[in-house]
This record gives sequence, C-alpha cells and structure tokens, in this order.
Amino acid sequence: MDLSQSAEGRRLLGAANAFFHRYLLPHNPAWHQSVAQGVYPPPFLEDLKALAQEEGLWNLFLPRLLPHEPGTRLNNLDYAPIAELLGRLPWASEVFNCSAPDTGNMELLHRFGSGAQKTRWLRPLLDGSIRSAFAMSEPDVASSDPTNLQTEVAVDGDTLVLNGRKWFITGAAHPQCQLLIVMCRHSDQGFAPAEPSNQRDTVHHRHSMVLLPLDTPGVEVVRNISVLNHLAPEGHCEIRLRGVRVPRDHVLGPWGEGFAMAQARLGPGRVHHCMRTVGQCELALQLACERVLERQAFGRRLSDFANVQDWIADSRIEITQARLLVLQLAWRLDHEPDAADQIKSDIAAVKVVAARLQTRVVERAIQIFGAMGLSPDTPLADFWSWGRAMHLMDGPDEVHLRTVARQELKVAHTRAGQGASYFTTPEQRAKPPRIR
Repeated sequence: MDLSQSAEGRRLLGAANAFFHRYLLPHNPAWHQSVAQGVYPPPFLEDLKALAQEEGLWNLFLPRLLPHEPGTRLNNLDYAPIAELLGRLPWASEVFNCSAPDTGNMELLHRFGSGAQKTRWLRPLLDGSIRSAFAMSEPDVASSDPTNLQTEVAVDGDTLVLNGRKWFITGAAHPQCQLLIVMCRHSDQGFAPAEPSNQRDTVHHRHSMVLLPLDTPGVEVVRNISVLNHLAPEGHCEIRLRGVRVPRDHVLGPWGEGFAMAQARLGPGRVHHCMRTVGQCELALQLACERVLERQAFGRRLSDFANVQDWIADSRIEITQARLLVLQLAWRLDHEPDAADQIKSDIAAVKVVAARLQTRVVERAIQIFGAMGLSPDTPLADFWSWGRAMHLMDGPDEVHLRTVARQELKVAHTRAGQGASYFTTPEQRAKPPRIR
C-alpha cells in the first residue's frame, strides 16, 4: 500500500499551495470583514474562482474516470493532501469549486442522474455558477437511524408531492444555492415506477432522493441555525416543505434506492471532510507551537513546561495517526472498490477519528492561548465548535463505532476458534511439541 502522491498530484499540490498563499491568505481579512458587513459571498470571490480555473485548479475532487468534465481530475489519494491544505481556510474550497455538499451532490448526479438532470443541474455545478444542498436530517426524529425520516413523497398524476421538515441543511442559505437533493420516505400512496422493478419492499427500499429547485412554491427556508452560537454565512438551515410539487422525472436514480445512493456518496466525501479537519488541526498545532515559544509565565517560556510539551507531542502523534488512516481509506477507494465491507468500516472509523482529533487538538491550542483562544482573533474558537459538531454530523460517533465493531465481529466469526492456539494450558506446557 503506497500512500504517496503521484507526480501529477505533487505538482498540483504545489500549485494549490502557491495559489493559497499568494491569493487566499491575503484576502482572508477582507473575507471576514465582508461577511461581518452582511455581504456574502464577498465581491472578490468570483475573481478568485475564475483565476483558479485558469490555473487548472478547478474541480480537483473529480475522479479520473470522468475525462470529459471541466476541471482537473485526481484520484482520492492525490486529492487528499490538497483537501488538507484547503481545510486551513473554511472558505477556500469554494474558490476551487471543491465545496461540500456540492462535491457529494455532483457525484450523485454523475452516477445516478439522467441526461436531462445532468444538463440542468450537473453542468452549472461543475461550472461553479450555482450551489446546492443535501436535505436529509430532520428535527423531530433521530436522524442517526434514517429509517425514521418523516418527510414524505407521494405521487399525484405526473407530479411528486413533498411534505416535511428538514434542518441543519448545509449551504441552503448561500445566495447561489438553487438545488436541494431531498431524501424522502415513500407515502402510503406508493409510487409506480415507469419501468418494471423487482425491488424488495423492505424498510431500506422505501426512501428515494428527489431533485428540488429551491425556488419551488411551498419550499420555505425558515432560518439559518447557528452551531454553538456560530452563524455560518452559507447556512445550516431549517427548511419546511408544504405541498411542494415537482415533475415525476425529478426522482434521482432508481426509485427506492435512496439509502444505497447515500452510502455511495459517503466514501470520497469522508476523505475530503476528514482531510480538511487534519488541515485545521495542523494549523491549530502550528499556532500553539508559536504561542508557547513566545509567551512566558512564572519566569519561564510556556514551551519549558512538561505538561505543555506533552500537549504538543500528543497533538503531533494524533494528527499523524489520523492522516494515515484517512490516506489508507483514500487508497482503498482508489484500488479496492470491491472491498465494500472494509471500506464501509474505514469510512466509519475516519469519521470518529476526525471528530475526536479536532476537539482534542483544538482544545489544547485554546488552553495554550488562554482568553485569546476564545475570541474571534484566532480561528480556534470556530475550529473547536465545528469539531464538536462533527461528533454528531453525518451520524453520531456511536453509530459509526457500531459499524466498525460489527465488521470486526464479522471477521472474528469467520475465524472462530483460531485464537485458541495462543492459549497455554498446563497440559500444553508439560508436553511441548517435538522439533525434528
């Protein structure tokens, strides 16, 4: 298992790093000032996007098997270090058209969209002229078990009718957001697909995804919900759907395959997400190290205190461990696409590791900075609140831990009894095997 980047990957990482430091970091104060003044997106963002596209730093997340789409395609292993770099500035990914949830939504449209759906939605998403959101979680049920979802889709002649409520829908407040991909439960009225289907009528085949234009009558963006009192300009929104009607051809992919499609969306998205977390933690550790070298307390530099040295060492070890685990997942997605069970377990594992990493590393950095770490003068407070949210986003840690445990127990079941040879009974110790 070779976790190193290809030559092309290294070249693009160098180009992205140069672009990042030449254009994005100098614009960071202006970005925050613009958002604070209620101007979002900032007026210079489109210029930066055009420049990134000119320099071949566009749609870098796209897999190489899609040769005819605009942008520079990379496999997961090559893109992962670039995602780590972009994680240092939460708004950087949009400049390269690599923002979540657009990347996952584009993948869904690539894999499951019809020709007409791709023309209407995928092309402008690839061009960066619109944004999108993925509407799954709901306020009234435990979304950790998606079979609980209550938002319904019913059929009425040639139209679909949607009713329900979604919340914490990332990106829905962005002024350029035009598309919602909505996970819906089939109503009791059912739905007769246009083509024959031999699907089993089980609880995991009673949900579908619907492409819903955000300006459709009956769609109401109720509010942008703050996360630990941090209000993201792109939004984590509550959305109400009341008698929303769209044509039947707005179903994405096969009817009843919503769960399977959602799982297909997870792998690359988790690599991107977790590597952005690694990037934020690297920045937090960098800031913490600079702080302890310049600050003094009780006549000594903070770097001279043993407990502070332990914090620095623990953070370095944990960041490196997390990075290697995510890169291993990226490699498996690129080279072992048929290893479904192991990949599913790895996806769950990196989600838990990334959330734990961010809260631990950023917590230590905040403690080192003291009161400044709680202020908006550094990115640490925002990093910490996002890290705490990660323990719940895309399913709570407990659900992902259960996935990892089930895979381990499944493997153990196939080799049950093999571990007995490692035990030593008195009889075995008294009669060691003969060596010829």
